[in-house]
Amino acid sequence: MSDQRYPQQPNDFAVQPYADDEIDLKELFAVLWAGKLQIIGVTFVAAVLAVVIALMMPNIYRSEALLSPVSAGSGGAGLASKFGGLASLAGISLPSGGTDKTGLGIEVLKSRQFLQEFVSKRNILPELMAVEGWDAARNQVLFNEDVYDSASNTWVREAKPPRKAEPSVQEAHEAFLKILSVSQDKESGFVSIGIEHHSPVVAQQWVSWLVEDINETIRKQDVEQAERSINYLKEQINSTSLTELQAGFFEMIQSQTETIMLAKASPEYLFKTIDPAVVPELKSKPKRALIAVLGALLGGMLGVLIVLIRHYAFSKE
Repeated sequence: MSDQRYPQQPNDFAVQPYADDEIDLKELFAVLWAGKLQIIGVTFVAAVLAVVIALMMPNIYRSEALLSPVSAGSGGAGLASKFGGLASLAGISLPSGGTDKTGLGIEVLKSRQFLQEFVSKRNILPELMAVEGWDAARNQVLFNEDVYDSASNTWVREAKPPRKAEPSVQEAHEAFLKILSVSQDKESGFVSIGIEHHSPVVAQQWVSWLVEDINETIRKQDVEQAERSINYLKEQINSTSLTELQAGFFEMIQSQTETIMLAKASPEYLFKTIDPAVVPELKSKPKRALIAVLGALLGGMLGVLIVLIRHYAFSKE
């Protein structure tokens, strides 16, 4: 058998040269080293700007209160199971064992109507919408004179229609929600209410007022509802001759009367204060050191980007 000779094939596993579009790390480091002064300069400028901006930002203080929901007793559980259907037809709410109104209270606290009444009752619109700082030495808030003239207690801001010089209810509601925080721990059920403000005294005062007013609001609603229910039940007693129905109505009247008595005897009707709000000694923000560090890091990244763009985009034809 004669030997077959095949033409010599190129070695498929031979090392191929790098593609032209691949980055040479050695060249990359050389480019960055050559532009080190520019990178350092941009980083320094960015860090200085970040420090200046951080120092210009006013201090914000946060005050917080820890609350415990006040649950309804179990005395009305039997009444609710016995006359629940009859009460629902009459539009009457009977107490049930172990229930609470925590979710209702939180939503009412964040509602437009409640905050409108809160701002109006406590007369805090200027401190909400026109404050730009706090004088710790005199313990006074500093107002933006372009928005509010504190000497004459008049609003002087320039607003485009339909808005006016004095902030509207919607504006006040939006501003209040930005500084208000309400949260509930799912495991313990405790509720935290916090306020952030330029003045630590104002922050503490507003939290205390919020706790007081939300308790009063829910208590007032329950008393008014119970009184309407009692009046309705009395009318039903007079209009029926069935003894069993009259007995049920009397028991429901007793339950509603207990609700009124409990509400009027309990200042902390919805939320019981576990840890009251205090005047904070230290600011909560801004984090000036963090702002300076982030500014320097962003400046360094920008400097590296500028050096690379100048080399790869403009140095080669």
